Amino acid sequence: MEPEVLSTDIAFSVYPKHARDVHFIRRTKEEMVRYDGTRIYPERISDTLSYDLSKGEISEQALYDATTRYIQTYYNKARMLNRAAACFAMSIFQRRLASSTYALLSSFKRRLAKLDEIIDDIQAGRITPEKLAAMQRKLDDIEDVSFSKTADEETSEDDQEEHDAAEGKALGGTIAANLADLEVERMQVRELLDLAQKVYYPGEESKFEKLLGVFQDPKSKNEKFIIFTEYRDTLVFLVRRLEGLGYTGRVAQIHGGMDYHERDEQVEFFRKPEEEGGARYLVATDAAGEGINLQFCWIMINYDIPWNPARLEQRMGRIHRYGQEHDPVLIINLVAGKTREGRVLKTLLDKLEKIRKELRSDKVFDVIGRVFEDISIKEYMEKAITDEGAGEAANAIEGLLTEEQIRAIEERERILYGEGGDIRKELARLQDTLSQEIYCRLLPGYVRGFVQKATPLMHIGIEGDLDTIFSFRALQSGALDGLWPSMEKYPEPKQNRLTVYRSHEKENAIFLHPGEPVFDALCQYICGKFEPLALKGGVFVDPSAQRPCFFHLALVKVERKADPALKPFAENELLEYRLVGLKQEQDGQVEECPIECLLLLRGGQGLPPSSIRFATTVKEAIESARVHAIGTIAASLAEERKRSLINSLPERETFIRQGYDYQEAELGARRAELSEKVRAGEAWAKQELVRVKERQRQLFQLREEALTVLNREPELIDPAGVEFLVHALAVPSSNPEDRMQQDQVIEEIAIRVACLYEEGSEAIVKNVSNPYLARKAGLLDWPGFDLLSIRKGGEERAIEVKGRAQVGDIEISENEWAKACNLRDRYWLYVVYNCASANPRLVRIQDPFGKLVVRAKGGMIIEEREIFGAGET
Repeated sequence: MEPEVLSTDIAFSVYPKHARDVHFIRRTKEEMVRYDGTRIYPERISDTLSYDLSKGEISEQALYDATTRYIQTYYNKARMLNRAAACFAMSIFQRRLASSTYALLSSFKRRLAKLDEIIDDIQAGRITPEKLAAMQRKLDDIEDVSFSKTADEETSEDDQEEHDAAEGKALGGTIAANLADLEVERMQVRELLDLAQKVYYPGEESKFEKLLGVFQDPKSKNEKFIIFTEYRDTLVFLVRRLEGLGYTGRVAQIHGGMDYHERDEQVEFFRKPEEEGGARYLVATDAAGEGINLQFCWIMINYDIPWNPARLEQRMGRIHRYGQEHDPVLIINLVAGKTREGRVLKTLLDKLEKIRKELRSDKVFDVIGRVFEDISIKEYMEKAITDEGAGEAANAIEGLLTEEQIRAIEERERILYGEGGDIRKELARLQDTLSQEIYCRLLPGYVRGFVQKATPLMHIGIEGDLDTIFSFRALQSGALDGLWPSMEKYPEPKQNRLTVYRSHEKENAIFLHPGEPVFDALCQYICGKFEPLALKGGVFVDPSAQRPCFFHLALVKVERKADPALKPFAENELLEYRLVGLKQEQDGQVEECPIECLLLLRGGQGLPPSSIRFATTVKEAIESARVHAIGTIAASLAEERKRSLINSLPERETFIRQGYDYQEAELGARRAELSEKVRAGEAWAKQELVRVKERQRQLFQLREEALTVLNREPELIDPAGVEFLVHALAVPSSNPEDRMQQDQVIEEIAIRVACLYEEGSEAIVKNVSNPYLARKAGLLDWPGFDLLSIRKGGEERAIEVKGRAQVGDIEISENEWAKACNLRDRYWLYVVYNCASANPRLVRIQDPFGKLVVRAKGGMIIEEREIFGAGET
């Protein structure tokens, strides 16, 4: 999709449904279910606990009242004088007042230090009243990061979270015009600091006592707790108080001043069970929560409540993530409900929980940001400085946050993003798809086979059991040198403890699979070492073949060629490549065939005389195969891409033009809005206005460039060549025993006997013994078995059928044996003896991989006595 198409919200809203369906799929957490129908994400319950401030001459209530009077006085003056930094400074005190006494006390200390510095500079003649005014105007440009960014967007620098650094600067904002005004405010701040210290140092805080009550609740005995706060100062207070109460060594902490390594260490400390020395409590700031996985804990406490709705929404989702196993998860909010700010916040939080119950869905916690996207909670909280304002704010939230509003948001998003759909309705179809995918997996059979064959070629031995846990042992010096760097990425106890079964991964072992570093290193070594031999070619035996043929494995590619005149097309770009098998008969005819055909071949012992002449044509054959791969396969892929682009060209051109039209209109509106803010004295808007004007000037040229790129792209798409990986000469077997094994009539009799047996058990039987029938059943061309039987109750059997005219050993191909390893109890071996007689005899073996002993001879040979010993008749 061209990025210009959805350049604005309006452009997105008018984007047609049929086009959206191509690009978007919408899934909400509430919809997500497991294949058995149980929901993936647990229920969220939000419980708001109110506490009362202590009363008295030296008390929390006295500090609250005195601080509020100070905020009211200076905040109102700052608004009248249009001093953004001074307003910001007052809101800091209001927020920290609601967080903790220690956070407020720390802010008063910083405010006092700023005032002392300014007063000293004025008294020393370093600052004039004019310079003071200029400094204050400069401070007006400070960004209130707590509202302009979410916690995940916030950065850290010099051991400080971004919002803490911004608040530290803003505390220098003042409305004072002269030295006398500054000294008056300094005296007020000293008095407030003195009162805050007297309240704090006795060590009694009502909110903290409420927190301890939560910890001591019998319902949450032995559970872990996450405590979130906006402020590093509050985090320091909480950690000190908890450790002072005897929880030393049981408190983990994460804040934005830590690097990722330190954060990971603290998360692991918290993850570890208490009896093993782990922490019971994790205290974290919002900015430190980004990217950490806390699903092993199900109780989260909001020690303070963010005023930014997007941050509040993020908080509500911290433990409500994929992998959370406890149902429900509990979110506890601590609020001083009788304070003005607490009344507003409690109204908000109680309303969220009420709507959750009414809707019977906790989706409300995921749309807080959208509910308040055009309304500022910050403004409501600033109104709450007065009793009248607090009442108005609470009433406004009560009216705004309704069940109908949440449903309206859901409906709007449904229209914009499409139907999420009830995934439960899709389960039957998805379960059918999954049941088919089971028969196409590489794990563990093919990975096991690769490890078993690759390690001897690397002079590596295997100690232990390939079917449980094993280790590598160097058979010659340096054999493991190429693997150690990958193994050392794991904790030491896990290094060189390996498994090919996911179920054993929990036993402190490395689970080998594609994409895992140790397995990938194995593959890289084998491919690097034997690539020249694979390209040189080899001789193989095809027991089912009547004549020799060549088999080539190749990558065919499609690319978009470069056009230096257009920046997006400055370099060639690979668009598609496909791994294909090519089969080439003696008459030179080339046809595409499944790549699994390689798995059906056996290693040959030299070149049979009857195939020598054919083998000498290999160079011409390879060139002929190359021409076919480029001219037929790659050309078809390229043409398909071109046709798709050309067919959609008119519609995409319209979308681009509309996208730029909407962008032009939006920029015009934004320019008018910013011009108003600049005239109102908001300094930050000046730079943004310059940017908008520059964007408007560029718009026409960008539109023309986008349309040129759109029309040029189909012309640049072409086949990019072919890269051969393997050449093989497959010759018929000269072994009479092979001919007996491959007798078509005997095989058909055996298949018929097996089908009759299954149908006698009222099973639905699908014959998948050749590529056409396998594809018809939704499987790979060579699925590794002959029959797919679906019995009553949903039991499925993948049945490999072997027939013998009389009795004797049977041979299973490597492909069939790998599939038996993958499917285990689902895989059955049906051997039909005496097919040449009037009374064929069926022997059935469930899980032949686990029950039979085999010996290698091209494929796997299973002796007659093994079959009768393990089978059912």
